[in-house]
Amino acid sequence: MMAASLKENLNYFDTQFDGSADFVMRKFEITGTDAALLTLEGMVNKQVIAQGIMNPILNGTILEQDPVKKFDYICNNTLATVDQTAVDTYDAAMQKLMNGFALLAIDGCIRMMAFSVQGFSFRGISEPQNEVTQRGSREGFVEPFLINMSMIRRRMHTPKLKFELFTIGKESKTNICICYLRDTVSPEVLNRVKKRIKDVQMETVLAAGYISHQMVRRSSHFIFTGVGLSERPDTVCGKIAEGRVAVIVDGTPNVLVVPHLFVENFQSFDDYAFRPFYATFSRWLKFFSFFLAVFLPGFYVSATTFHPELMPEALMLKIAQAEATTPFPVMLEAIIIHFLYEIMREAGLRVPQPLSNAVSIVGALVIGETAVNSGLVGAPTLMVIALTATASYVTPNMYGPIAIMRFAFIVVGGTLGFWGLALGLMVMIINICSEMVYQIPFSAPLSPFNLKSMRDVLVRASWRVLSKDVELVQNMPGSDIKNADQKGNEL
Repeated sequence: MMAASLKENLNYFDTQFDGSADFVMRKFEITGTDAALLTLEGMVNKQVIAQGIMNPILNGTILEQDPVKKFDYICNNTLATVDQTAVDTYDAAMQKLMNGFALLAIDGCIRMMAFSVQGFSFRGISEPQNEVTQRGSREGFVEPFLINMSMIRRRMHTPKLKFELFTIGKESKTNICICYLRDTVSPEVLNRVKKRIKDVQMETVLAAGYISHQMVRRSSHFIFTGVGLSERPDTVCGKIAEGRVAVIVDGTPNVLVVPHLFVENFQSFDDYAFRPFYATFSRWLKFFSFFLAVFLPGFYVSATTFHPELMPEALMLKIAQAEATTPFPVMLEAIIIHFLYEIMREAGLRVPQPLSNAVSIVGALVIGETAVNSGLVGAPTLMVIALTATASYVTPNMYGPIAIMRFAFIVVGGTLGFWGLALGLMVMIINICSEMVYQIPFSAPLSPFNLKSMRDVLVRASWRVLSKDVELVQNMPGSDIKNADQKGNEL
């Protein structure tokens, strides 16, 4: 609880900030009673403070003499037009102050009034960089979570859309907001999400990636993830309508969506904007690109090393001629090229924008022309790695797992041949089919198979079919969602 003495309260804040340059304390009198306004420089709108708080207080007629009555009169009459919240503990007052509120303290009153006068600068709403669409919205999430909440609210005009706020991070005190539809979300899924957020034990949380691993089972050794990530408000709204929970983290332009299923990695917003026949073709193209990006290098290494009889004779002769001039085995050559490509990709991501073109040119000249002409690598191997690298960008949400599995399949294909590829494929399928995300099979509705759900998996049915019955995520085949009054043992 706060003290009634203004001096004692101000001493507490002085001690906590220890002379920090952005802590501003303005002392004044309200008809003979000492008062103070506390703000953080750069977090508040000074014009709103001057016109909405200070001018009405200093120029108003306040006849009350008792500090408590004076405090209530100011809040209810003098400053009634300003969004305000009363706080009576130091922790609550500090949390409001850190979020850009202004605190009004009056001597003799054990409460403070927090005014919503945020005025910090932030990046304007712009087009998403990683989820580009042809016919969708051009708006993407930004860093302040309040703006992101409004972008979701503008697209779903229903009172059933609910936001709940949490604070995590012992030092950062980061605001977390979960968003869901009350009559659509499963109570058990919602309770699990809340529990996992409350169980986050971290000193600092600065991005959504800090907590994404906490939103799934801690004992999971799963290469894929059951947590979706999106920077598009329309995509998040579509997921919420299917019973999922969106997690908005203050300070990051990406929103987490749980639970996230395997087949959703092959879906995009454009699939629902184009006509069904083209959307279905695009869906199949994504599935094919995924398997191409994962298995083609391993298949190439395995075929050229152990099973050359499976390849056309003319093609095998070309490959043999190219590899005869290189100093490395095919497997080592594929690993080296793939590793060099990942280096160039990482450099292109981290280098300043004006230098990105230079990195691309160097990569094309060094890895493409010079490496082949000098005989360090073979042209067929380089073409295979380039093709698989391009295919991996068709499903960008899975690039990390694809890159790791590509390395693994090159090794098993170069050491065990097709038997190694078959074994790796079985391990991958078992891993996908055995994982449960919030008691929902990660592989649903492919496994367990459900024909009705196939209307939006391998094909994209027309809106006449899709709009008849919304497929909620908790109703997927194999789901083990319990009743709302039951608690799952595995959280």
